Amino acid sequence: MVEIRIHGRGGQGVVTASDLVAMAAFHEGHHAQAFPSFGSERTGAPVVSYCRVEDREIRSREPVLEPDIIIVQDPTLLTVMDVFSGLKPGGYALINSSKTLEELELEDVLSKTDADHLVTVPASELAREHLGRPLPNAALLGAMSALTGLVDIASVEGAIKQRFHGRLGDSNSAAARAAYDYVKESADAEAN
Repeated sequence: MVEIRIHGRGGQGVVTASDLVAMAAFHEGHHAQAFPSFGSERTGAPVVSYCRVEDREIRSREPVLEPDIIIVQDPTLLTVMDVFSGLKPGGYALINSSKTLEELELEDVLSKTDADHLVTVPASELAREHLGRPLPNAALLGAMSALTGLVDIASVEGAIKQRFHGRLGDSNSAAARAAYDYVKESADAEAN
């Protein structure tokens, strides 16, 4: 089972992001579940959402305490809470930021996981370019597809277009594809 924890703030589409991962997994024939963890938070308050993907029925309903993948939609949360808590050895982490890992002072996290498993992606900028608004969730899902291979980018785009129709679906899909390409190109540049 692959477990994902998504951190962000109210209004950034954190819950929608976990729903889209589950939908993409369903497109590929996997079992999946997505659920949020929040109370009466308002726009801007920290929000966490979870997703599980498995090839058989999922019976667990607990919060994800030891994720395989962590997605941080708002980098200001890095100083507010331990978003990397419980990240499994060899796990993956995506951070919405145009800064480098060194600029974010994440050496401690880097020492606990593979360097190529911790990536920053300028998802808000890519979203602004394609959507006209800095909503990073779809872009980060494209980046997750490139980084982890959990779900194919075509499945991510299909889930996005199923959830958002017309121009909104096309724009979010374009942001996801741009982030996918960004991560793939960055990995290729580091390999060479």
